[in-house]
Amino acid sequence: AEAFAAEAAARGALVAFGDEALAELAAQAGGSFDLGVASPGIPQFSAFYEAAADASAELVSEVEFAWRESAADSRWVAVTGTNGKTTVCALAAHVLAGAGLAAAAVGNIGDPCICAVGAGATDVYVAEVSSYQLASTVRFAPNVAVLLNITPDHLHWHRSFEAYRDAKLKLLANLPGVPGAVAVLDATNDVVRAEVRRLRALGEHGRGFAYVPMGTAEGLGGDMRARCGSDNAAFLDADGTLRVALGGEEHRAGRAGDLQVKGAHNASNALAVAAAALALGVDAADVAAHLRSFKPLEHRIEPCGTVAGASCYNDSKATNVDATLTALAAFPEARPIVLLGGDDKGTDLAPLVEAARAHARAAVCFGAARERFAAAFGVDGSAGEDGGDFAVLQASCLEDALDAALAIAGAGDVVLLSPACASFDEFGSYEERGRAFKALVAERSARVEA
Repeated sequence: AEAFAAEAAARGALVAFGDEALAELAAQAGGSFDLGVASPGIPQFSAFYEAAADASAELVSEVEFAWRESAADSRWVAVTGTNGKTTVCALAAHVLAGAGLAAAAVGNIGDPCICAVGAGATDVYVAEVSSYQLASTVRFAPNVAVLLNITPDHLHWHRSFEAYRDAKLKLLANLPGVPGAVAVLDATNDVVRAEVRRLRALGEHGRGFAYVPMGTAEGLGGDMRARCGSDNAAFLDADGTLRVALGGEEHRAGRAGDLQVKGAHNASNALAVAAAALALGVDAADVAAHLRSFKPLEHRIEPCGTVAGASCYNDSKATNVDATLTALAAFPEARPIVLLGGDDKGTDLAPLVEAARAHARAAVCFGAARERFAAAFGVDGSAGEDGGDFAVLQASCLEDALDAALAIAGAGDVVLLSPACASFDEFGSYEERGRAFKALVAERSARVEA
């Protein structure tokens, strides 16, 4: 940081560090700033953020700054939600680029939005936007807004679930000012479905933009047109076809069973991308073809080898309970041995315990969260429990957890790293954790073959 600051100062920037930095810079700049751009790492409620707001006529996030600086004829697809954002952004950029558009995934998924805008090579920005970034938006208004599931997360930053939810919903706030704007909303999620009901009550003129609800309270197979008279809808029909009704036309975008990314959550991700791409004018046949050619992303239920016939999957990106529930549901024909643990977020574990007992063969609790997770399963001490057809094991670290899982795995079993925790007890990021897991799998696989 100091080296970067020195380089910036050499180019003429004013630079200051410390608690009084904002006041010092404001004084040097003439008393206040026209515009402040906040790092998403700085909580809205912190003294530092509040001091910046007091010293600035406007304080916005980097994604809004980039959006304001982008070409007038560029288009933006913004994706937010608790889980699935990265896959949806990568898949959307893949489909749009495959259809011949100059599209790029930006934001949390890749280059910062402002870097892509500065490079000037992108016409369609597919932006993964977090609640941290959305909390500091003012006028940000994408052409297509994709709102996925909203479940409790980042509560330490937002201080309440309501503040977290409201930050996500800011994605829709300025859509009425964008001609032809479309919102794609996951109506299978209770929180998002409540927003669908609110938008429906406003009516077309009161709302000012079109919306496409995905599924219903009954699941992704529900058609919101039949459920409550919605103008548009996206859903899976009885044979697994991705269907999107938009603007009076009905489109078929391929079959969920033909996707290379497996699981009901990826069918939902593909449906969201299909609706977004169709809203931008991409032909349904192109959408279907490029959905089929998309391959799994790293750290997201990623196949990473076999050891003595047991298939191993890296789902290190599952840093919260909801993501792990999704991963467990992605193996309907197997009962995985799931590795749970890491840096504990302190969330309710009851749904995880219920799902693991229902869908997994065993759970290996490891890392800093080990004791609380094991206790949630009703296990004390270090011996673990064999609950009939479900076992609970404990391990000190990721490597030991993998070895414990492999010790009870047989040919045809699945070993799944889907920790439901952050990685910071043992690793610097979920990416580092996932790559370490893959290296351990490769090492043990080579050892068995030798």
